[in-house]
Amino acid sequence: MALPVFKTGEVEQLGLAGSIPVRLRHRARGATAYDAGVDPRRLVPRTDVVLADPRLQTAAQLWGPAVVKGAVTAAQARARAGELVPEDVADAAVAALPTSLSSTGALLNATGVVLHTNLGRASLSPVAVTAVTAAAGYTDVEFDLTTGSRARRGRGALEALSAAVPAAESVLAVNNGAAALVLATTALAAGREIVISRGEMVEIGDGFRLPELIASTGARLREVGTTNRTTAGDYAAALGPATGCILKVHPSNFRIEGFTSSVGVDELARLGVPVVVDIGSGLLGPDPLLPDEPDAETALRQGADVVTASGDKLLGGPQAGLLLGRTAVVERLRRHPLARALRVDKLTLAALEATLRSPSTPTWTALRADPDVLRARVTAVVEALARDGVAATTVESDGAVGGGGAPGLTLPGWAVALPESYTPALRRGSPVVVGRTERGRCLLDLRCVPAADDHHLLAAVLAVPRESCS
Repeated sequence: MALPVFKTGEVEQLGLAGSIPVRLRHRARGATAYDAGVDPRRLVPRTDVVLADPRLQTAAQLWGPAVVKGAVTAAQARARAGELVPEDVADAAVAALPTSLSSTGALLNATGVVLHTNLGRASLSPVAVTAVTAAAGYTDVEFDLTTGSRARRGRGALEALSAAVPAAESVLAVNNGAAALVLATTALAAGREIVISRGEMVEIGDGFRLPELIASTGARLREVGTTNRTTAGDYAAALGPATGCILKVHPSNFRIEGFTSSVGVDELARLGVPVVVDIGSGLLGPDPLLPDEPDAETALRQGADVVTASGDKLLGGPQAGLLLGRTAVVERLRRHPLARALRVDKLTLAALEATLRSPSTPTWTALRADPDVLRARVTAVVEALARDGVAATTVESDGAVGGGGAPGLTLPGWAVALPESYTPALRRGSPVVVGRTERGRCLLDLRCVPAADDHHLLAAVLAVPRESCS
């Protein structure tokens, strides 16, 4: 049976109305079905016909049939509403497919804050990313390839951590810094007292307070000294049969200045009870750029029994909790039942080892960015924007360490200054660019933006509609 032909225009096209194929003619691409005198709903291709598109078949293997069918259904609905011509349904469905099944997307950090907690803190180095990818499948994370038997979990990462901190007799990794502190205090002082200076009763991010965190372990806090001054005598007077350990916490996200005093790790180590030192920021050894930041190597040499730190801060690695210290203490923590619940996964172990063995990280690079180089990069972006008619200026910009590290330390640099309305507009763009608003301006600080991504940042700014940011 011959298909009926409707002469409704100049361009012939095969259309499908429900399950009945029809051959239609309408004037030109972009003309609506109403222009041709035909109900557009009769021209929308069937779902199975659209799904036969090779691009959508490939996408179904990647994202799954449900995601692809949802994109097709949405495109068909737009065609029925007259927003699309029927022949564009497949193209619209392809365009609507996600670029990722994760809601966590990549972005350019133009805030000038190196370890921005809300942006995921440390950016992994290329070698760490490669290691994570390699570990995504089956891996020998807990398997000895020589003997074919079970092996120490994450031994490569732990060996690298030991090599990075020679003063540590033994090391352990858990899933974040708070977990490291909880494990140490639980194993050493559950049901007993933890002696701590009042000046170190800190609150960390998102409202979590140290007293509440410690109370969850079943230990009791014994506060000594005052907010601004604590002496060795204060600690000594508080010690007794109920003492489980002394806890010294670096108040990393604030500073107390003026009439102050605190007790060093070396003095605390002479008091005869286990000393736990939470350095927080993850600095493994002394760094001349951060002279006031405590480090694990120094604390251990001064007599700390165990040091806890984060892996995704100054170390520049993945989120992890690092425990370094005397073998007897660290092994006690490793054998505690809670250690299993806080165990770190294979992807983190892979990234941690690669970070420790790498000579540099994006964090290290951003902290040491040359202000003159930053100014040249910013100026180049500003000049490129000017050629496209976008008014921008080069301004001085002080960066920050972030992540609770080195409070008060400024990192001199430069930024692209735009009208304030660009700040929210760039967060909605592609690629997403997160800058900061300061004194009525949108500032794009290039400290944490890799130089290779400057053109992406430029393209993002140029893509912002001028009328919305004038």
